[in-house]
Amino acid sequence: MYPKARLDALTDGLFGVAMTILVLDVRLPDDFHPRDHGALFRALIALWPKFFPYALSFFVLGIRWLSSVQVKIKSELVSAEYARWWLLYLFLITCVPFATILVGRFPDEAPAICFYAGTTALIAAVAWRTMALLPDLEPGIHIRARQSGLIVLFVSSVIAIVVSFISPRLAMWAFALNIVSPILDRRMRSTDRTARLGG
Repeated sequence: MYPKARLDALTDGLFGVAMTILVLDVRLPDDFHPRDHGALFRALIALWPKFFPYALSFFVLGIRWLSSVQVKIKSELVSAEYARWWLLYLFLITCVPFATILVGRFPDEAPAICFYAGTTALIAAVAWRTMALLPDLEPGIHIRARQSGLIVLFVSSVIAIVVSFISPRLAMWAFALNIVSPILDRRMRSTDRTARLGG
């Protein structure tokens, strides 16, 4: 058995680092020296293919972190099997910066998008497995919210993979579906609150 608090501390650290280094590839070349304001403006606009995957990845990781923070258990200990699956989950989280750089540099290449989307699909699948292994989950809306968020992430990843073979430039937009997760979360909480007040 392992203390869940220690795994949570590791999780916070790895998410923080992964979300921070995402931005490292969004930069102007070192030898770039703009002649005027217009040249700098055009150069910043040209960063869009790298900025979009960065913003998308930051948002996806942020939602994953928020949903993991909301899951509560009654016990302070977790099994060795849970700890091993959680380490796999964290490994996949640390792969997101590389996947983001890859898709930022090769936005028109299906393999780059498939690597990114495959990573996020695995994150969703492994996170689902870890929820099944948690002992004494405290009942509540947070469980359904996390599950619905994982389903949305998995589905958007599969859509991105399929679309990447048709139109790679459009494939990453499938991850915009993850905007639905916080909306579903709020709606479920509102419905739950209304049911408790009415009941």
